[in-house]
Amino acid sequence: SRNSPLSLLIACTERYHKTMAHRDSPVLIVYFPSAHRIRRSSAELLNPVLQKSVPEVELLYEFLLSGVKLNRDQVMTLQDPELSSLRKATTFHVICNDVIPKSLSDIRRLGARLSHAQGPLKRQDFERTLLTMAYTALKTPQSNTDHQQKIWLDSLTELFVALRRDLMFPYHREGGQ
Repeated sequence: SRNSPLSLLIACTERYHKTMAHRDSPVLIVYFPSAHRIRRSSAELLNPVLQKSVPEVELLYEFLLSGVKLNRDQVMTLQDPELSSLRKATTFHVICNDVIPKSLSDIRRLGARLSHAQGPLKRQDFERTLLTMAYTALKTPQSNTDHQQKIWLDSLTELFVALRRDLMFPYHREGGQ
């Protein structure tokens, strides 16, 4: 539906790319240090980014809408074999499995750092936070206890609030919120 949360997030992300993606945060803050590690598979995937244009934003959401699996080893894979064969699927796989945090403590630490972010996130940090949020959403129902599930859900909420605040950044400055 046109007013679904995912449709709203897609529209907001497209708006973000059109209006703010050219800006860089005033202070160099590294939210995802593993993005800067060299991988054996390809040196091209140093600091990988999926979304460099609006069509690539749409492709990212097509990846997410088509379904993402989380296996026992916590590896995220695309369910659609056709989408998995695309070149950008390799970048998606690297970001989801080598860059974003996977442990609850690392995700909570990321959420806490993002809650203190000054200014808009860089494009790649926004994307990685979104994918961390997707991972957290997949991980939450796999929790063994209600307490664990609540902690994962709190982390998911914290990431959502950080992304929402980032999307609303220009309005927060003017509105004093």
